[in-house]
Amino acid sequence: MLYLVGLGLGDAKDITVKGLEVVRRAKWVFLEAYTSILTCGKDALEEFYGREVILADRDMVEQESDAIFKDAKEEDIAFLVVGDPFGATTHSDLVLRAIELDIPYKVIHNASIMNAVGCCGLQLYNFGETVSVVFWTDDWKPDSYYDKIAANREKGWHTLCLLDIKVKEQSIENLMKGRKIYEPPRYMTVKQAAEQFLEIVQKKKEQGAEKQAIEEDTICVGLARIGTDTQQIAAGTLTQLAETDMGGPLHSLVIPGHMHPLEIDMLRHFAIDRESFDTSVHVEE
Repeated sequence: MLYLVGLGLGDAKDITVKGLEVVRRAKWVFLEAYTSILTCGKDALEEFYGREVILADRDMVEQESDAIFKDAKEEDIAFLVVGDPFGATTHSDLVLRAIELDIPYKVIHNASIMNAVGCCGLQLYNFGETVSVVFWTDDWKPDSYYDKIAANREKGWHTLCLLDIKVKEQSIENLMKGRKIYEPPRYMTVKQAAEQFLEIVQKKKEQGAEKQAIEEDTICVGLARIGTDTQQIAAGTLTQLAETDMGGPLHSLVIPGHMHPLEIDMLRHFAIDRESFDTSVHVEE
């Protein structure tokens, strides 16, 4: 059987008991290594599990999946995913391929940012569509996620923004020349995301937009390393978050919609500056 095992958000010990039992009896243990990262390294997993862990990069999962499936009809194979197995569409594709190959599968769920985001105090059932914010380049600055945020806020819903991760990426030159040389990994920070949003806000103003989905003083929430001992949450204006260093990865950003008084009270607890927070929330209401 193929097992898709969620690892949760923190360290090696966040795996469920059921997941750990699978890992310890599986013939092969693969670790998906490109849609997210663990705060601990592969060595820490191997030490805790007492097993060798094989890193499965994007090429292996999307183009060379035979290595994952080859023994799955006769043996148990564990495919480990940071967070929950269905936090990325790639893993739905793995399930579909297992079905095509007549390989039974089982999913062992765990916490992901999609539900752990509730730690900031915003109610999960008030979230709308989640968006992904990508790194910009000098000549490529997509902002289609702004329209989705605007649609969420129109309905009073909060928006979870998943921030870009670049792991095992090739430069255009190396890609064109077929050289397996990879760029250093990059993880978007709350600060970088807020800077991009501020640029979008400015562009919308220059285009004469009468109503903005977000403004410089819109209260937003930065989240860093959720589920770990160094977890950090900061609530403040978009401008304040663009000036705030929240440390190492992984980061997420939330743009609230209409907030219940209890949600406001919770966010106030994480306010960068209480006075400006109260002023901006009043404007939002």
